[in-house]
Amino acid sequence: MKYLALIYAAPGAGPDYGTPEFGPYMDGYRKATETYQRDGVMLAGEALQDTATATTVRVRNGKTETMDGPFAETKEQLGGFYMFECANLDDAIKYAAMIPTAEHGSVEVRPIMEIE
Repeated sequence: MKYLALIYAAPGAGPDYGTPEFGPYMDGYRKATETYQRDGVMLAGEALQDTATATTVRVRNGKTETMDGPFAETKEQLGGFYMFECANLDDAIKYAAMIPTAEHGSVEVRPIMEIE
């Protein structure tokens, strides 16, 4: 089954680029990605640009409306994702726990709906 691991963190919660902590933090991402690829569970994964670049789209009464920024009002922002192919939710949670941002933010694991 496919699972999406959505990576959330509040701005400034993790190590800043250029600090001594940033390198080990990114090494954690490299190691997690290598594990996913070695185990054959990684289908996709990308980092997202800042929420200031986001556009929210809604269609109401046939009219398309757009709004700058993310829709949800929350301290944590969606920063990236991985998509896994795992046997079950427990395996997806195991891989999501390897994402370094889980230590200061959160990772939401959600099954992908299969529509026939």
